[in-house]
Amino acid sequence: MLRIIAGTWRGRRFRFTAQADIRPTPDRVRETLFNWLRERVAAARCLDLCAGSGALGLEALSRGAARVHFVESDATAVRELRARLIEWGAQGGSVERMDALRYLRTKPEAFDLVFLDPPFAAGLLRAAAHLLEDREWLAPGALIYVESAAHAELPELPASWHLTKAKRAGEVAYHLFEKGTAEGTSVTGEVVE
Repeated sequence: MLRIIAGTWRGRRFRFTAQADIRPTPDRVRETLFNWLRERVAAARCLDLCAGSGALGLEALSRGAARVHFVESDATAVRELRARLIEWGAQGGSVERMDALRYLRTKPEAFDLVFLDPPFAAGLLRAAAHLLEDREWLAPGALIYVESAAHAELPELPASWHLTKAKRAGEVAYHLFEKGTAEGTSVTGEVVE
């Protein structure tokens, strides 16, 4: 059972079928993330890549995002997410059933905020990050949220991504990056409070 923390749908709960490779972002992690994001969510164009339960994108819509495009390859997850958007009368939400890397090779559009939370064991993080950057899916100054296993090092990420915040909660490490320029930047796994 998941819940929306704040915004229009605050307190709404929704059930999500447990599956081995879909790991919804815990409430306390989402709460911290959206505290980091604050005013950057309102009117933002968001991409929830490897959406799973859709908890991150639904939270963004609840908090005033102009648009959230959910991309997920699992048919059951896609069906549940579409049902949720209809049930809640969500404006600005769209769902696409597709593999994340395949999606990132389609015609890009610029997003202000990207949630990048692939299944940890899938090894998609590095490839997805570089496709987001190289194929110009990110608007200038875009924010990129990245989740990874707490015990694992982050893979090499684009040089233009500046790490602004990072924390750990249980088995999850979570990071917030901002797209800048490639000059003089480096991305490390350092935890920033």
